[in-house]
Parts: sequence; structure tokens; C-alpha cells
Amino acid sequence: MDTGLYTSSDTPHLPHRERVHAALREELMSGRIGQRERMTEERLAERFGVSRTPVREALTRLRSDGMIERGDGGYYPVVPNLPQLRDLYELRVTLELRGVARALEDPSVRHDPAVVEAELLRWYAIREAPPEPDPRFVVLDEEFHVALSRASGNPALTEALVAVNRRIRRVRMYDFLTRDRVDSTITEHIGIMELVRDGRLDEAYRALHDHVGASMDVVLEHARRALTQMALHGDRV
Repeated sequence: MDTGLYTSSDTPHLPHRERVHAALREELMSGRIGQRERMTEERLAERFGVSRTPVREALTRLRSDGMIERGDGGYYPVVPNLPQLRDLYELRVTLELRGVARALEDPSVRHDPAVVEAELLRWYAIREAPPEPDPRFVVLDEEFHVALSRASGNPALTEALVAVNRRIRRVRMYDFLTRDRVDSTITEHIGIMELVRDGRLDEAYRALHDHVGASMDVVLEHARRALTQMALHGDRV
């Protein structure tokens, strides 16, 4: 899909190891590297027109980030198994809801109106020209939830949410392959943020609860569905 909503890395000015790392990281996080695609130093060095040293350094860094693992004859994207995914989904839900809960519990906590308004305007524009269903829509979804967390004023919560999102993105991205899923996500995002903007935090919490799913049964279902979609579509992105 060719749309301005989805961007890719363009970093020719960086040192070789940084350029290779940035490019591979973006491809891993967007799903353009298939879950069974083998990455080797030789092939990547030829592709990027560099020696094997910066490629090796980039792969080592990606491995330490938990994005790839060593396998048969090379490196492969890391895909969480169901128990790991369940735990990560549960953590994500907890972090998401906590951002609103802390404002409910402490009247002195206020969501940053500038962040809230900017994100609302962005999603109004997306609603006017919705992108086609595509796994990369997960990036927009993550940006919404990170903005909502950031607006609540606890940077540590937001940092943790970003880290969890990175670990489950390769699986979650296959949740956005249908028009109704994309449209419902857009509608729900706008509804949640409007409630936050209007100070209706009880309703915002319930809406976010419904949106991300808070019961273990829902978490497990999301995890199973995501893994199933990845297995069906993982090599077609």
C-alpha cells in the first residue's frame, strides 16, 4: 500500500551499521520480513552494499533488542508463543487502563489538552480518508495509544507501553486486514479521545476497557486470533 500514513526509513546519511540497523528494524516492525525469512550476513551485506562488519553489528543489536533470533543458517524474526503473547497482551491492557485510572483516582492529574486535541485532529483526518486494510495500520493504532498514555502525564507508563507494543507488533499487525476492523478502530479511537477531552473519564475508562479488552478470556482470544492471522497471512505482506 502506498500512502503517506505509512512511512519507511530513509537514512542514507547514517553510518553503515546504523543505516542497516534502521532499515532492518523498520522492515521487521512493518512485517516486510516474513516470519520464516532467513537473514544472513552475506546476503544483507550484498543488498546494502556494505561489508559484513556493519551487518553483523546491526544483527547483534537487533538480537539484543529481542527482535531476531539465531536459527538454522541465519537469523529469523522472533515470534512470541501463545503463553508469552498472553502475558504481553495482559501487560499491555494493564498499562493502557492505568493511564486513565490514575486521572480518575487523583483529581490533580489532568490529561494534556494539547496532546489530546492534536491526536483527535489526526484521527478526524484519518476518518475522512481512511487507509485500506493493511497490517501496517498497527503503527497508527500504536501511535494513538501512546499519545493517550503520554497525555496522562506518566512517562514511565508510556515508555513501558512502547516497549510492550514493539514486542507484540509482528503479531498484532495481522488484526487489521479487514475494512470493518479498520473502521471500527478509527471510530473507537475518536470516541475514547473525545471522552477524555470532555473530562468524562469514567466513560473513557469503560470505552478503553471495551476497546483493548481487560478480561483474561478476551486477552487469550486476542492472542489466539492474532497468532492465527499471522500464520495465515504472515508471508503475504
